Amino acid sequence: MRAKHILSDIVPNLKTSDTGVRALNWMEVFRVSHLPIVNNKEFLGLISDTDIYDLNMADEPIGNHKLSLIRPFVKGEQHIYEVVDVVSNLKLTVVPVLDDKNHYMGLITLMDLVNYFAELSAFKTPGGILVFELNVNDYSLSEIAQIVEGNDAKILSTYVTQPDESMKLDVTIKVNRTDISSLIQAFNRYDYIIKASFMDENVIDTMFKNRYDEFMRYLEI
Repeated sequence: MRAKHILSDIVPNLKTSDTGVRALNWMEVFRVSHLPIVNNKEFLGLISDTDIYDLNMADEPIGNHKLSLIRPFVKGEQHIYEVVDVVSNLKLTVVPVLDDKNHYMGLITLMDLVNYFAELSAFKTPGGILVFELNVNDYSLSEIAQIVEGNDAKILSTYVTQPDESMKLDVTIKVNRTDISSLIQAFNRYDYIIKASFMDENVIDTMFKNRYDEFMRYLEI
């Protein structure tokens, strides 16, 4: 998925002739803290609500003031992951998108990103989640996939995080089975450290009920 595919169709951009009051009103309506200033498709920069409050003259046109605007942007052909990186590093609520000629195309809001990832099939498809802690040198996605598929399951999604200056990784996988008890046992046999696991509460209740019934039958023998 490229940046140009998830442009917001409702959040407007500002012009230098717009007042700070208009900018603040739009920010409140669209629940963002930044808006791009654009004149004739030229992206001038992002202005924040803090910038406007600092001007202390919100009823005047933005262009009347000397602004130190930040100019973060992505190109329309960049991958959505690069958009996430910009949002995360700069703590933005919107990201401007430019074309190959550096003309303003539109913007992507933080909510657009959240909705995009929520629409991914891995989020909608029922399944269980496992979180492992691994040494960097021990991480092998192929081995993890082999264990999962050896237990009649498939990996729907995976992501890896690494704390700063750490030689440890947190590896999170989602599989296409809600009952992951057999997977937990399999990974334990391979000495994986499982930091957390999540599955449907009904599955957990059924699993414990079945184990209780088996135990009671054992006592009756």
